[in-house]
Formats: sequence, structure tokens, C-alpha cells
Amino acid sequence: MDKLIIQGKEILKGTINVHGAKNSSLPILVSSLLSEESLSLFNVPNVDDVNNMITLLKCFGAKIRKNKKQLSINCKNLKNISADYDIVRKMRASILILGPLLSRFGNAKISLPGGCAIGTRPIDIHLKGLEKLGVKFEIANGFVIGNISNKLVGNKIKLPFPSVGATENLIMASVMAKGETLIEGAAREPEIEDLCKCLISMGANIDGLGTNKISIQGVENLRKARHRIISDRIVAGTFIILAVMTNNKLEIKNVNPQHLVSLIKILLKMGANLKTLSKSIIVYPSKKINGTKVKTGPYPNFPTDLQAQLMSLMSISNGKSQIKETIFENRFMHVSELNRLGANIKVNKDTAYIHGNQTFKGAQVMASDLRASVSLVLAGLSAEGKTILNRVYHLDRGYEKIEEYLGHIGAKIKRKKT
Repeated sequence: MDKLIIQGKEILKGTINVHGAKNSSLPILVSSLLSEESLSLFNVPNVDDVNNMITLLKCFGAKIRKNKKQLSINCKNLKNISADYDIVRKMRASILILGPLLSRFGNAKISLPGGCAIGTRPIDIHLKGLEKLGVKFEIANGFVIGNISNKLVGNKIKLPFPSVGATENLIMASVMAKGETLIEGAAREPEIEDLCKCLISMGANIDGLGTNKISIQGVENLRKARHRIISDRIVAGTFIILAVMTNNKLEIKNVNPQHLVSLIKILLKMGANLKTLSKSIIVYPSKKINGTKVKTGPYPNFPTDLQAQLMSLMSISNGKSQIKETIFENRFMHVSELNRLGANIKVNKDTAYIHGNQTFKGAQVMASDLRASVSLVLAGLSAEGKTILNRVYHLDRGYEKIEEYLGHIGAKIKRKKT
């Protein structure tokens, strides 16, 4: 199990390029299941979640060719098998194969992803939405089993919560359903818009991109297509926060600033010195960073996936800060590890109270999830002394060779195999 050894207080400078979005790549890779024609993708990140999804698609018979610039998928000779738990358990995004398999074959059987409990995680929103399209489900022996009598039929679906995964699953299930499907209360994340643009290039008929009301007119089949994945706004946000924490000048390139409006607004309020360009953001040293209050929420609100990173910054900012988490109930697992590094954070139910003006000091810490792990990297880079981050496999799910990316801008961070 790898670990990262991080030397803090180094001067960082230069430019850092943001890789493609993991959360766009996963549903777009899955969308290839809908078509017998080839799909060529560009800017696909080399991260573990994406590689696990590629492995899963290969189990279904997908032919995949990959090099540094391009990934090509052909699902002409697809086989409808039971999606195995050993692969599915590694990522919740595997539930996204459900809609395309039902559309292609009329039935599907997949293991419940990641030990997901129906009702406590939003997989129930996926199933209820698909039932509106004519699917009958049963849960048996840890599997979701879905069947349709003939063909998926378009319908009006109102989501009780703007679930990103459910929105993506329903869009993919609807593109070849009979008639029109209207999804109300849809999630509005840029990654969903990216999925829709890819599907449109494949021949789908979709309106309402970027809104909470998406309409889909079913088509008979999809065609060969090419698509470039958008840049990863969460990775970009992470690097921006790092620059503010270390008070260095850095340019974060290959960014769409429109996807980061909520973060930029918060950082400017805290006193950060930022310059926004068309495809990059330059962070300059700041005179003083002050604490603030933040509440996470569905896009375009502040993303839960940047909450841990912002908490690292708040720990060394002036005064008190507060973060209210409204998306995930267990999203504060990084608090105890940040406190080990010198933070002063207390949690009461869904709210974290951060006492600023602290100094991080290097220590052994352990990652508990993807975003928690990178918050510890940020803390380690701004800490006095050496920090050792264990369980780096969490980090590798969404950040591509982070030690190399950060090494190019002056960070002293190396990977050690154990």
C-alpha cells in the first residue's frame, strides 16, 4: 500500500495543467454501451476510477484501445452478463451501467455498488426513475435485477433530489426510449452537460442542457462520434486552494472558470488575490486570508467535493470559519486527521466549526476517502516539517500522479511503496 512523503513549506511557482474530469469520463465511458458504433474520447484522465470502469466495460465485451491522447471504445459485440461485485464494489459510478444495459438488452443484473444501502444512498432515486420508463426491479442476494416487457417508454420524471448519478442514468436510458422523456429537478453539474454533449454528437436528441429540466426525444440508434472530456473542476479547485494556502503565485491552466464560480466567490471574500482568464486562473500572494461561512449544495452552489480542501485553508486563515455539509452525512472524516496536523476543528452533526490561526506541523496521517486525502496533502504542503500520508489509493481514484503534477511546481513530495 503506497504512501506519500511530503515536505512542507517549499516555495511553489510556475504553471500546473488540470487533467480531464473523472466525473465526466465515467458516465461518458458508460454511454458507449448504448451504441454499436465506435466512440473516440480525448482528455480522459489516467486515474483509478476511470481504469476500473474500463475494466468493467471490458467484462461486457467492449473493445477498448488507449494511448496517451485518445481512448476508443467499440461495443458492437456486447454481452449481457451479471456485473460482478469484485469490480462494482470499487466505485459507486458502476450503477450507471444499469440504464444503458436496460436500453440495449431489456434486462440487467448488477451487484449493489460499494455496499450501497437502498434508501440511505440515492440509488433508490435511480430505480424509481427507471421504473417510470417501464422497468420492473427486484433486489435479491445483493443484486439489482431489472426487466422491461418490450422497450423503454418515455415519461415525465420528477426527481426528489438533484442526484447527479440518477440524472445521468435516466438521460442515458431515455435517449433511445420510445417517445419523449422529461426529467424535472435534474442535477445541473457541468459533467452532466458534458455527457449530454457527447450523446448529442452520437445522435441523441436532448434539450435543456445545464438546466434542471431536461427533455429527451428518443431516437432509433446512435452513430460513431468523437468527444473531448472537460477539465476537472474539482482538481482545478484543489490546486487553486493550494496556491492560496502556500501564498505562492501559481497559474492553473486548462480550466473553465465558469465551473468554479462558487469557489472563486468564496476565496475572494476570504481575501485571496485571483485573476481569472478565459482558460486559466492565476493566484497571486495575498496579504491576509480571513475565515468565512460556507454551505455545500448541488451545483451551482459550493461543491461538497471541495469542502475538505477549503477546510484545510480555513484552519490557517484568520478568525473562525464554519462549513455546513448538506450532501453527504459522513463527509467530515478528514477532521480528526487535520486536527492531528494541528488544526482546531469541532463537528456538531452536519456543521464543522474551524478555529483559524493554527499552524500545521508534519505528522503521520491516514486518508479515509478521495477528497479527505487531498485535503491532507494540502495541509502537509503548508506544514512545518514532514507529513506521511497513508492509504494513497484513495487519492489515486481521482488525481493523476499527484506527486508528479505538484513536483513540477516545486513541491517536495514522493511516493513510497510499502
